[in-house]
Amino acid sequence: MSAQETPHSYRLLRLYYAATAVFLLLDYAFGINVRLASLEPFPGWRALYYLFCFGCLGLMFWRPAWSRWLATLESLLTLSMLIIAMGVRVMTVSDTMLSTGHGFITTEEIINFIISGGAAWIAYTRGAKAIHRDLQNRL
Repeated sequence: MSAQETPHSYRLLRLYYAATAVFLLLDYAFGINVRLASLEPFPGWRALYYLFCFGCLGLMFWRPAWSRWLATLESLLTLSMLIIAMGVRVMTVSDTMLSTGHGFITTEEIINFIISGGAAWIAYTRGAKAIHRDLQNRL
């Protein structure tokens, strides 16, 4: 962590990962999965990914300077999974889609895009500035 950065600059990212507890409660208690919509059909993987998010939070407290990297990589992984899951559905037509007209994109997936995209944007913009500054200091 450079002299200009303080642990407060990572507060928003830590808060986002601490909110994993709220997302977990919404998912398992109320059936509203807005954090890991791409893993909806895979409950085992979804549970492991929630643990992974809590692990990211723990690492952010242990090594605050890693926060931007962790948030960027995890959010981009989430976005990639969403894009792939949606792409598969767009490229293949199921019987459910033909008979009901449903199954294309869910509201939960759109909310998941907004949440993980926002976290990726925050981590990336802050991280890009810090990485650039770190590289300048090394030269």
